[in-house]
Parts: sequence; C-alpha cells; structure tokens
Amino acid sequence: MYYQAIKRVFDVTVAFVLTIALLPVALVVALLIKFESPGPVFFRQARTGRFEKPFYIIKFRTMRHDTQGLNITASSDHRITGVGRVLRKTKLDEIPQLLNVLKGDMSIVGPRPEVVSHLPHYDDEAKVIIFAHRPGMTDLASLLYMQEERLLAESSDPLKTYFEIILPEKNRLRVRHLVQQSFIFDMKVFVWTGLKILLRHHMPLISCPSDMSKMNSIRVIMHEHSSIKNDVV
Repeated sequence: MYYQAIKRVFDVTVAFVLTIALLPVALVVALLIKFESPGPVFFRQARTGRFEKPFYIIKFRTMRHDTQGLNITASSDHRITGVGRVLRKTKLDEIPQLLNVLKGDMSIVGPRPEVVSHLPHYDDEAKVIIFAHRPGMTDLASLLYMQEERLLAESSDPLKTYFEIILPEKNRLRVRHLVQQSFIFDMKVFVWTGLKILLRHHMPLISCPSDMSKMNSIRVIMHEHSSIKNDVV
C-alpha cells in the first residue's frame, strides 16, 4: 500500500520535471522527424497495461509512415529512418511516454509494456505478478536487454528468438524485480538506466543468455517468492 503510494508520487513528480526540462529537446526532435519523412511526429500503439487493460503508448515516430512488418524490431530493420536510429540509440523516442506516466497509464520504473498481441506468449503465473503493476518506462529487464535489437538482427528467426528466448527471460527478471516491492531497488534501476543512456560505451555490457538451457523458469522464481521479497539488491 505505502509502496504504491510513494511510487505514484515519485512518478508524477519525476514525469512533470522531466517533461518541462526535456521540452526544448522534444521540439527539436519533432522538427527533425517532420523534415526527414512524411507522417505524424508521434507513434501510438496499443500495449497491455495494469490488470491487462490495453492503453495507447506514445513515442516519437522512428519508422517510415505506413510501413508493414513485425511488431518486434531488429537493429537492421529497413523501416527505421535515419533520425529514428539516433532516437532509438539515445532513447529519446521514449520522451512522450512521460505523458503516459502523468495520465497514470505507466510508471517511471515498471515492467515494459508488451504489444497486446504478445500476451498469449506470457506464462500464466508470470501474468499474475506482472500485470498487478503499472507498466514502466524502464525496468531490470530493459537494462539487461539494451542490446535486444542487435540480438534480433543476428538471429535467423527473430520471432522465435524473441518468444522462446528473450521474452521468457525478460519476464523472469520482471517477476524477480516486482516481488521485492522495494522503492530503493526501483531507484537503483532508475539511476542505472540514466547512467546506461549517458555512459553507454563506458559501462560494461550485461550479456544475455544464448539458449534456453541457461534460463530459470518463472515457477522457480515464484516458489522462491518469500525469500526474494527480502533479497533487495
């Protein structure tokens, strides 16, 4: 109860301050997007929110307008514009999500919201924990998988790699993060995210598992629930 209340106050305060501070940057980004390619400045897409209720996430558009393709993106994806590549690399395309935070659809720190069509690929037990919380702009899984687009680009079957390897491991990390309900841990994730963005090439990369044999199941994490709640990093 107190955790959720403190978290919401933090979300609104940080989102408001960052919205004001990043407004000049957002205006420049919007102009660059309009100058480079036709289409809207913003990209809206249905994502799965708290209690599995869909909402529309807002980002700066990084792809050519009206292009068709997969709902996952590899770094080599031909749909990405020149400006879009820079925005994705610097995470500036995420700035409009601050509006989602202010609206209450999202938190600053929380499980990244998946495309609605990806929901059937979630483990039923993981859903219970993950969708009891607001989705976030960053989380532990996002930090560990900052190289996700590169991994998908190197895969001969990106969809299989995502649904059979990346998504299950992301959800394991999300569950491990969420069951702690630690505001201190959330702050560490928030600070680490900022450092990863600012000092990307001066911080060690965190390697991702290359095959299913290196993963722990969601059920193992849930069976360890009581001990994990006290295991605050």
